[in-house]
Amino acid sequence: MATSTTRRLFPTLRQPLAGLGSLRPCSTSPERLVSVRREEKIAVVTMHRKPVNALNYPMLTQLRDTFEELEDDRSVKAMVLTSDVPNIFSAGLDILEMYQATEESARRFWTSLQDAWSALYNTGLPTIAAINGNSPAGGCLLACACDYRVMAESSKFSIGLNETKLGIVAPFWFVDSFVNVVGQRTAERALQLGTLFPTSEALRVGLVDEVVPGDQVMQRAIAEATEYMKINNTARRLTKQKVREAVTRRFDEERQDDVDLFVGFVTMDTVQASLGKYIEALKAKAK
Repeated sequence: MATSTTRRLFPTLRQPLAGLGSLRPCSTSPERLVSVRREEKIAVVTMHRKPVNALNYPMLTQLRDTFEELEDDRSVKAMVLTSDVPNIFSAGLDILEMYQATEESARRFWTSLQDAWSALYNTGLPTIAAINGNSPAGGCLLACACDYRVMAESSKFSIGLNETKLGIVAPFWFVDSFVNVVGQRTAERALQLGTLFPTSEALRVGLVDEVVPGDQVMQRAIAEATEYMKINNTARRLTKQKVREAVTRRFDEERQDDVDLFVGFVTMDTVQASLGKYIEALKAKAK
C-alpha cells in the first residue's frame, strides 16, 4: 500500500508525453541490446533497442555489465556512449516495465536502473555522450552521468528531464546529477517546468558541451575522449571522484529508500490506471 509520503512525492500520471519508452513487450531473451567496439583505446558503447532505446530490465542490466567490464579492462582508457537508432539517443524508461508490475518486478527494474546509472556515473574512465537524437528523461539521465556531452544539431532534437509533465517527480539522484551539470537556478526552473531543451538552448544552458552536425558527433566525441586521455590518469580519476563524491554518497545512503518510494508509487491503483490509458493511447496511435 502506498504511504502518504509516496502519494505526496508521486502524484498520478496526468498526460502521455515524451519520456516514457515505446509500447514494446519486455524481452526475456538474451538478445544483445548493447554492443561495444574499439577505437584503439576508446570503447564505443552503442545502444540498439529499436524503436527508441526504451530502458527495460534486460537493457539496463546489459548497460551495467558493460560499464563494469570496461572499468575492469586495463586496455580501455575512455568510453563513448551512443545510439544507432535513428534520431534517438534514448527515449527513457520502458513503460511496460511499470504497467501491471508486482512489487518484486518493480523493485528489480528500479534497482537495475540505479545500478546502470551508478556504474556509469562512478566509473573512473572518461565518459563522453555522443547524443545523436532525442534524449528525454532517462536518456538525459544517462547523458548527464557522462563527463562530456556532444549533441547532433537538429531542430527536431531535444534533451531534458521532463518528469513533471508526466505528473511525476524526478528522483533525487536524477536531480543531483542534473544540478551538477546545469547549476542550481537553471535546474530548479527546468525541473519544475519539465523543460525539454532544443539543441541550441541545451548548449546555452550547459546541458550539452557541443552541438555539431550529425555526421560529426562521433568524430568530436572520440576527439574529446582523446583529450581526457592526455591527462595523468591517477590525478584525473581522483579529481573526478572528489567532484562527484557528494552525489555518490547521498545515493549510496538513500538508494534503498528510493526503491521503496518507486515501488509504492508504481503499484498505486491510480498510477496503474493512468499507465493503462497511456498504453491504450499508444495502441490507437499505432493503428
